[in-house]
Amino acid sequence: MSGKSELSGVFARPKKRSGPLVSLAALVIVIAGLKNSGDLVLPFLVALFLTFLSAPPVLALERRRWPAWAAVSVVVVAVLTLLMGFSVLLGTTVRQFRKAVPIYRQRLLEQAETGVEWLKGLGVEVSIDDVLRGIEPGQVLDVLGSTLNGLLTALTNTTMVVLTLVFALLEVSGFPRKLRAGFSDPDSVLSQVGTIAHEIQRYLWLKTIISLLTGLTVVAWCSIMGVDFPLLWGVVAFFLNFIPMIGSIIAAIPACLVALVMDGPTSMAILGLGYIVINTFWGNMVEPKVMGDSLGLSPLVVFASLIIWEWIWGPVGMLLSVPLTMVIKIVFEQVEDLKWIAILLGSAPPREDDGGGGARRVLEHVKKRVSKVDAGPK
Repeated sequence: MSGKSELSGVFARPKKRSGPLVSLAALVIVIAGLKNSGDLVLPFLVALFLTFLSAPPVLALERRRWPAWAAVSVVVVAVLTLLMGFSVLLGTTVRQFRKAVPIYRQRLLEQAETGVEWLKGLGVEVSIDDVLRGIEPGQVLDVLGSTLNGLLTALTNTTMVVLTLVFALLEVSGFPRKLRAGFSDPDSVLSQVGTIAHEIQRYLWLKTIISLLTGLTVVAWCSIMGVDFPLLWGVVAFFLNFIPMIGSIIAAIPACLVALVMDGPTSMAILGLGYIVINTFWGNMVEPKVMGDSLGLSPLVVFASLIIWEWIWGPVGMLLSVPLTMVIKIVFEQVEDLKWIAILLGSAPPREDDGGGGARRVLEHVKKRVSKVDAGPK
């Protein structure tokens, strides 16, 4: 591929450039719009992610000479069956857990009183209220409940999710023909769009599978330890595995609290150790190996995206923060004028075997921007 592709030209800036303040104002307007349209945008994003996950089986059925409507119908019914079954199962488990919270609180109170008496024997004066204030199971449930309820609301906004998914899947097979008709150099555009779609699908599938394996391992470990509601803790681990760094910590807290009130601190410590082993294996050993550096993000970028998306859409935004940022990075990697941003977002610096080309692109772009700002508007 020589020169800039048409896709890069679509994202290229016009010759008459706007000042940085105009760009900043546009960014603020976009963020404000996203923040105030969560009820509309979140179901659309869920449908979009489901489309990327569902497109491969639809195309596989069409290659077997299935009509498009039949292939889409089978896949959509399968997706809806999974989502509805998951929603019913999770809703039932959460209701059962809510009923058990008063029992857990009473057990926690009894264990806290024993601990306070032990501390008093050592000459340490501690109030029972101070101990319970920081480990109230109901507060933990409220945080988890707000996150899961927000996600379930997006998942179960059936009309918008299903219609968007159906129409998007119907467009999948005909989309390349539209690109060929709309661009003078369709092969270049098709190559880049195909790469973007493939990388997004690869990331979503790998992350979903690893998160599922993490959740199943948590279910097995909690069952072995005899912790109540192992399925709930597996679901929590599955979703929070999409949040790097802090997701696994948050997922372990409620299960460890239940282990504490059921069997004491020893059981809690053993369960917590198992969580550490599970997340170290899947998150730090398996995931980097199967995904590679191309599907990694800088820790600073991950942390910033957690804060920004949580501010925009609350706990659900935090859950979707890394997938959304990764999709942005994948798109930018395929657009020449934006590739330098993708390099900055990545987890690893450009390889030495590329001759420092990636680093040079970043430096050259920054120098060019600085020189144009110094020169002022023309």
